[in-house]
Amino acid sequence: MSAQTISVPALVRMKPKALDRLGIYLSRAKHTHIALMQSSGLNQELVERALASLASEGIAIDAHEVVEDASFEQSARHLARLSRETQAVVGLGGGKALDTAKYVAFLANLPYYAVPTSLSNDGFCSPQSSLTLAGKRKSLAARLPVGVVLDTEVCLQAPLPLWLSGVGDLVAKVTAVFDWKLSFHAQGEPVNDLAALLSDATVRQFMAHPTRDDEGVRLLGTSLLLNGIAMEISGTSRPASGSEHLISHALDQISERPRLHGLQVGVATYLMARVQGQRAEEVGQVLKQTGFWEGVRADPFRKTEWGEAIRMAPSMKQNFFTVLSERDRSAELEWLIEQDPLLAGCFVA
Repeated sequence: MSAQTISVPALVRMKPKALDRLGIYLSRAKHTHIALMQSSGLNQELVERALASLASEGIAIDAHEVVEDASFEQSARHLARLSRETQAVVGLGGGKALDTAKYVAFLANLPYYAVPTSLSNDGFCSPQSSLTLAGKRKSLAARLPVGVVLDTEVCLQAPLPLWLSGVGDLVAKVTAVFDWKLSFHAQGEPVNDLAALLSDATVRQFMAHPTRDDEGVRLLGTSLLLNGIAMEISGTSRPASGSEHLISHALDQISERPRLHGLQVGVATYLMARVQGQRAEEVGQVLKQTGFWEGVRADPFRKTEWGEAIRMAPSMKQNFFTVLSERDRSAELEWLIEQDPLLAGCFVA
């Protein structure tokens, strides 16, 4: 087996008030000129805190972009506006800004720093950017951030649905790793044991303290970050994405109103754990403890859309073997949607 070179974040700060030390962290890395890409609609107080931190260290902002459209086309325009003096790209806010900043930094071959203000998924530290290309959602190759600055107080104050989405995306690692090993036995797809072990450990770490407090936020943030590193180690999304993500991708295409990624994935994870015959009770329990099910019931899914998404899911990704590839699971899953007690109230006609 040939040696593999990977890059992982050297700077990881997960603590209260970390946002106010952003300038210090960049200054230590000798960055004096940066590009800042922030989410549209981000709380202005958070933006001002970041700007004040940068100003206190004399760091110049060559380009300050407000990201509304996470697309390849818009990323190319942001790239064209970078200054020759720019030494790093900083993404501040939620998924669209972080995915865009990550991809712009990748194209420009510049260091990227992720400053998430919520924990809705593992994208803040993953080797891909989720962008649209000609209007179609794509996962485009990028690099992990060289630094992650996660203010636990800020993330704790983010809206509850974003927290629940992060929980849903995290538990997906249970079914994703099972599908990966299933693919090994069915098709001989190689499994990176370290990446699989790390992915599983991330879930168990959070399950030990699945509460929405400062420690719970730190654990969720750490778990999501480590899962991004598992993807980097393995060179594939397999440690984080399996049959449950295929259902979510199908929902994104057909749903009249797609929900947050992690909310879709969390429900699909429980369903997949049931058909896989492994850890369903454990997954269901942590989703119950975190209030995930109540969050879904507050805005339930449509049964018809899920039925169609389940039928579409096996064809969503070519040569991607999962439990859904073994046989048609539609009838089994539709029965679970109707009859499983934990899913009561999560779906409407």
